[in-house]
Amino acid sequence: MKYQRLLTERGAVAVVGAGAMGSGIAQVAAAAGHEVILHDSRPQAAAQAVAGAAKALQRQVGTGKLARETADSMLKRIKAAESLNECAPAALVIEAIVEDLAAKRALFSVIEDMVAEDAILATNTSSFSITRIAVGLRRPDRLVGMHFFNPAPVMQLVEVVSGLATLPEAASAIFHVAQAWGKVPVHAKSSPGFIVNRVARPYYAEALRLLTEGAADAATIDAVMRDAGGFRMGPFELMDLIGHDVNYAVTESVFEAFYGDRRFAPSLAQLELVNAGFLGRKSGRGFYDHTAGAGVSTPRSAPPSRAPLQTQLFNTDSVCSSFVRRIADACGIALTEPNSQVTGAPGCLIALPEEDMAMLYLSDGRTATERAHETGQPSTILLDLALDYAECKRVAVSWADQCSPRAREAMVGLLQSAGWTVTVLDDVPGLAVLRTIAMLANEAADTVYQGICEPDAVDLAMRKGVNYPRGPLAWAAEIGHTRVCRVLENLQRSYGEERYRTSPWLRRKAMRSSPRSSELAATN
Repeated sequence: MKYQRLLTERGAVAVVGAGAMGSGIAQVAAAAGHEVILHDSRPQAAAQAVAGAAKALQRQVGTGKLARETADSMLKRIKAAESLNECAPAALVIEAIVEDLAAKRALFSVIEDMVAEDAILATNTSSFSITRIAVGLRRPDRLVGMHFFNPAPVMQLVEVVSGLATLPEAASAIFHVAQAWGKVPVHAKSSPGFIVNRVARPYYAEALRLLTEGAADAATIDAVMRDAGGFRMGPFELMDLIGHDVNYAVTESVFEAFYGDRRFAPSLAQLELVNAGFLGRKSGRGFYDHTAGAGVSTPRSAPPSRAPLQTQLFNTDSVCSSFVRRIADACGIALTEPNSQVTGAPGCLIALPEEDMAMLYLSDGRTATERAHETGQPSTILLDLALDYAECKRVAVSWADQCSPRAREAMVGLLQSAGWTVTVLDDVPGLAVLRTIAMLANEAADTVYQGICEPDAVDLAMRKGVNYPRGPLAWAAEIGHTRVCRVLENLQRSYGEERYRTSPWLRRKAMRSSPRSSELAATN
């Protein structure tokens, strides 16, 4: 069968481009038992990359993560090639050079006449269309996207991307090779950003908007996304790690590729950092100060407050069951049946029967002030979403402008008594975690709706490619497609922007779970 040499005979693998990514890919292929030819157009660059790989492997031996014999055999299989002609025997050639379309096209036009007809050509591009790269090739059908994530030896995901001309057999061969190399591959069609770089845009975009709207500072938003949302890194510390020049360029590229769709609009706040040369860790300054001796930015948390003497605790929202149970267990409060004031109001959780009664609701995408105005309840307080209320360290809330100081203090004290650190955000639509998850789910849904990948693939890609705690579509299913649609509709209503339009895929899911259109449109 086609490509049998690569699949069953562990054919030689050539990696062109000996930078950090190319060197990492070479290590992965060598670890899987392939002979690897590593080439770079820069003199001695390939040899230097092999020497760097030897040091990296030696460190793993020193820490006990790798046996010396394994490291030695891996290095013996990696050959530094000064001439591109030395790549001719390869059954697979992986391009990992600079992100320049013309350079990639020129390289593949030379390589395709050099290798055998059953060899596969793969590009590690993260931004260019596979179809565009293949234009002009004699055999565009054997060009496949094989997008690794940095660092390649560590990150599990590989996006296997097919252009219009790519043969299914070629994509299938790369998929199985990635599996054999211990990676987690997902199929995708060539489109701007593929899966991860497209679906991840809201994680940065919503945080940047929250910052510019004054919801909180960068350290506080990061803490909420980590401690409540369950993400390994907050969006601002992640952007500082990636580099703002890189992160902004990817956003701008996706924005332009989608003909200026406002959902992908870059942030002027991030552009200012790029213009100033504040690129993050690599420049010593980004949203945080990374210079030696710089202090740690502390997130803002509500000061200690006293819990109210009397509290009525009830639950009308399944998403918040663990939230209510944690308060009940910590404070010894029995659950009561909701009264006529809250019956039929999904998300209504707690009432404080004092001089000023306060109501705590799970956010639905409106501001607390909007909700207070519409319900006639001045002391309205909104709760942000969390990955797991029972285990998380922090919860975020906001309150209506009309909310009394007494009600604010009492609610904060109640939440603190249940063991949460409380962050108070300014009264912005959708708070932080909820609006971010809604937008991530919306983008993931559109990726599926447009036939780029399957639902399972997008969730797998986001968990393995960027370490999300839960796939966006799985998260949307858990909190309810109807709820996600409602949040997006309320965000669009609050901002008056096309940016928050709801994916037809999500709407269809919501209608299946809530057949009556009135349920989908209902708000509290």
